Amino acid sequence: MARWCAGAGWPVHPLAPGRKTPAANCEACRQDRHPPTACPCIPAGRWCHGFHAATTSAERIDAWWTAQPRYGVGVSCGPADLVVIDVDAHAAQVPDRSRLLPGIQIGPQVNLTGLATGFDTLALLAALRRQPSPADDDQTLRVQTPSGGLHVWYRNPYPEVRYRSSAGSSPKTALAWQVDVRSDNGYIIAPTTTTTAGTYTPLGPARYPAPLPQWLAAELARTGHTPAPETPATAAPVPPPRRAHRRAPGAAHRILEPLLAEIAACAAIPEGAGFTEKLNRAAFTAGGLASGGHLAETDVRALLLDAAHHARPHQQRRNVTIIESALSAGAQRPFHPQGRA
Repeated sequence: MARWCAGAGWPVHPLAPGRKTPAANCEACRQDRHPPTACPCIPAGRWCHGFHAATTSAERIDAWWTAQPRYGVGVSCGPADLVVIDVDAHAAQVPDRSRLLPGIQIGPQVNLTGLATGFDTLALLAALRRQPSPADDDQTLRVQTPSGGLHVWYRNPYPEVRYRSSAGSSPKTALAWQVDVRSDNGYIIAPTTTTTAGTYTPLGPARYPAPLPQWLAAELARTGHTPAPETPATAAPVPPPRRAHRRAPGAAHRILEPLLAEIAACAAIPEGAGFTEKLNRAAFTAGGLASGGHLAETDVRALLLDAAHHARPHQQRRNVTIIESALSAGAQRPFHPQGRA
């Protein structure tokens, strides 16, 4: 399996026999406690420091697993451009509904009877976005875990956009309760690896990851899984956003204009302005207005792109991803300024 993963372009590293954790460091590394970047073992071809030592080198892989054939296989997600949704099914006390989907208020009208695991919170998030649950996505590699959970593997189609790993119980960054994310600075257990708890078993026909769905990329951006790039100490003045030739008329324009202004105002605040959430909200609203026949989609797309590129010119591809995903989601819920259905 290690050679197969490496052939797919996924760097691998050994896991301790029968366990989910990386193989132990050498004695020198255990004693010295130096950072991986300063370790002489990795350049020398040893497996110290877990996923930091991951490789696609057939020679190195053969040497590692010949030395210890019982090693499991871990895949370093970041260098492989993988985003893996790790769905847990642990028996645990269900938290208050305000903590199930960070950043999303779940109203009392939503019946949560029976909600018990990450499968339920992921399905709830997908339903709110009018999308199928990734847990049911048979077009991508899915791996059942020995504990009854699920790893849903996706390929990052835009490698310039990075995703951070997180835990579903994290108070700072989480996609949903009992739903973890494995990407940069994280690893995932390769299919067919066996631990003392059981075997990680592929489900369905897919054996390779499909591209990360746009709506899920937008959710990861909304929940802070896309770290903000470093801002240069000095930046050239950015010209104000251009306006599309056609303006949205009447009530629809009055709804959209303040949302566009919030996006444009983020240009003065490099970090911590809530830019992604504001762009997502504006595009979702615009999609609903366009679907309701009040705006031309080409016009609102131009307005959104102008405002977003003015505020965050260094992340234009990510801006496009957020806008397209939110426009599509908003189009599923036509919006009428006067409140008519």
